[in-house]
Amino acid sequence: MRNTIKRREKITYLTQENGQVEVESLAREFGVSTVTIRNDLNTLHKNGLVVRTRGGAVLSTHLTRELSLKDRYSKHSLWKKAIGEAVANLITDGDSLILDSGTTIEEVAKALKGHKNLFIATNGLNISLALAEQESCEVIVTGGALRKKSFSFYGRHAEEALRNLRVDKLILGADGVDLESGITTFFEPEAALNRIMCEVSREIIAVVDSSKLNQRGFHMICGLEKISTMVTNNDVPEGYRAELEKLGIDLIIVETNP
Repeated sequence: MRNTIKRREKITYLTQENGQVEVESLAREFGVSTVTIRNDLNTLHKNGLVVRTRGGAVLSTHLTRELSLKDRYSKHSLWKKAIGEAVANLITDGDSLILDSGTTIEEVAKALKGHKNLFIATNGLNISLALAEQESCEVIVTGGALRKKSFSFYGRHAEEALRNLRVDKLILGADGVDLESGITTFFEPEAALNRIMCEVSREIIAVVDSSKLNQRGFHMICGLEKISTMVTNNDVPEGYRAELEKLGIDLIIVETNP
């Protein structure tokens, strides 16, 4: 049941990103039968999450707005807040940082209240707003093309804004963390920007709630060997802790209630 829920969440996300999905390609992606995918799409259609078409499904305009502006903030909100506070404890006064976009990273930004003399660059519009009242922090927003559903900037302008920076720590989010594929996302322009973030940062702290573990996006950001620290919550898939620690990753697990 849990795998079915996760697969349907991912199908919904892919429909958001691409505007449409096809049964055959989804079956290959998830390693299941076309009958299973058709059942998934029919269920999502009944729930108003996608619009069923011949051979696949297309984006529901209503869903896009709801998931982007409301559900992303509420989903796993307690976990994200606890993770944000744990990450803030890794930041030292005077650090230079890049904060990636996303709702989990926004909780990091909120938890930085009280830190002093921070230099922070971000491509997240919501991140910059969360930092606006912190007078002791210097904040740079990349600008660029605005991805409205996630309040994040991307594209050439954003990439150029980051390329010449050199910072102490990158706080990096992800759509998926996979032992083979590393840190991944579904949105290619975001992956390109994230790769530049990694290049200009001395230390990379990956920040993901455990629902992203054992998940794989289409576009690789970086291999796990580049991650120095990973912060997540306590619902870690079996075997992941040992494998991540073998790679030399300092794994911080925040104990929270589901």
